[in-house]
Amino acid sequence: MPAKVPRPKPGERRVKVLQTLAAMLEQPKSEKITTAALAARLEVSEAALYRHFASKAQMFEGLIEFIEQSIFSLINQISTQREAGAEQAHAIVLMLLGFAEKNPGMTRVLTGEALVGEHERLQERINQLLDRIETSLKQVLRLAAAQAGTPDDGDAASRANLLVSYALGRWHRYAKSGFKRAPSESAEAQVAILLR
Repeated sequence: MPAKVPRPKPGERRVKVLQTLAAMLEQPKSEKITTAALAARLEVSEAALYRHFASKAQMFEGLIEFIEQSIFSLINQISTQREAGAEQAHAIVLMLLGFAEKNPGMTRVLTGEALVGEHERLQERINQLLDRIETSLKQVLRLAAAQAGTPDDGDAASRANLLVSYALGRWHRYAKSGFKRAPSESAEAQVAILLR
C-alpha cells in the first residue's frame, strides 16, 4: 500500500500559492502571469487555485498584505530600537531597499509593474502603502527636527516625499535591470546626502 501523503494544514496551500506567485514574479523577463501558468507551476488545476482565492486579484492582494505586514513590522522595530529620528529615517530607507533586494518578486508588485492589466484597486493599495511609508518617514523626520531643536517648516513632508521617491526609483532600476543592479548599491552614502 503506498504511503499516504499528509494533507496540508489549513492555510498552507494559500501560502504555497503566494510563494509560487512571488517566485514567478522573480523571473527577470517574466511574462504576464496567468492562473493557468500558476496552476501548472503548482501542479494543480485552476479550479484548485480558486478553492483558496476567488480571483487572481485576491492572490496579488495576499502578496500586498505580506509586503505591508513585513515593512511596517520592520518600521516599528526600527522606531523602538533607535531614539534619534534621523537614524530612524536612514534605517527605514535602507530597510526598504534591503526588503526589495531580498524579495525581487515583491519589488515588481511595489513598483506596480506586476499589476499592469490587473484590477485597478491593486495599484490603489500600493499607492496607499507608499503613502503610509511616507507618513512614517514624515513622523521620524519631525522627531529629528524636534531633537535638533530646529523648526520643521514643512521640511519633513518634502524630505519624506523625496525619500520615498528615491526608494521607488531604486526599486524600478532593480526590476528593470533584471534584478542585477542592487538597490542597496551606494545607498548608505546617498541616503546620508538626502538627509543632510
